[in-house]
Amino acid sequence: MFTGIIEEVGVINQIKNQGDSIFMTIGCQTITKDIHIGDSICVNGVCLTVTEYTTTSFNVDIVEGTRAITLFHKMKVGTRVNLERALLPTTRLGGHFVSGHVDASLLIESIHNKQKTMIIRLKLPKEYKHYVIPKGSIAVNGISLTIFKLDHCIELNIIPETVRSTILSDLKVGDNVHIEFDMLGKYILNSQKESSELTLSKLEMML
Repeated sequence: MFTGIIEEVGVINQIKNQGDSIFMTIGCQTITKDIHIGDSICVNGVCLTVTEYTTTSFNVDIVEGTRAITLFHKMKVGTRVNLERALLPTTRLGGHFVSGHVDASLLIESIHNKQKTMIIRLKLPKEYKHYVIPKGSIAVNGISLTIFKLDHCIELNIIPETVRSTILSDLKVGDNVHIEFDMLGKYILNSQKESSELTLSKLEMML
């Protein structure tokens, strides 16, 4: 479990396709000060497991199922990535609960840099619209952000500190980003669906 508050921006030092998986080495400085084999690290919003590490990097394997729904197969050596270690029981929850399980990748329709904010609009397909609400939370490449406005796009207004401490400044129109919709919202939607499917005949079978 993560918070969506990025600790460090790392760099892909090595990336190799290995049959049905991808091997990746990520260079970093901060998070390796407290890292162990088997730890979960959120890399651009995706929960990955540390297989090896040094003082300046760590290795991960991206299995076929994860590769199929993420953008790692398009990444190259030198690509910058957002990094966050799993939260501790004593961690301040500055963002929102992020599982590191990507739901989709969305297209950046526009980016506007204003004096105090960066405004990003993400194209929102109809099948995902029920997952989001204005002022709700969303994780974009692992970053906990608030949805400012909704129409056919998700509009995000981002403060300078978030831009500075993440890879948001690397993004451009036409890029895709990893998206994880708010976990609590998904639980509520699922429970509502189950309630709507509860019929008298089903209740009788349960008694």
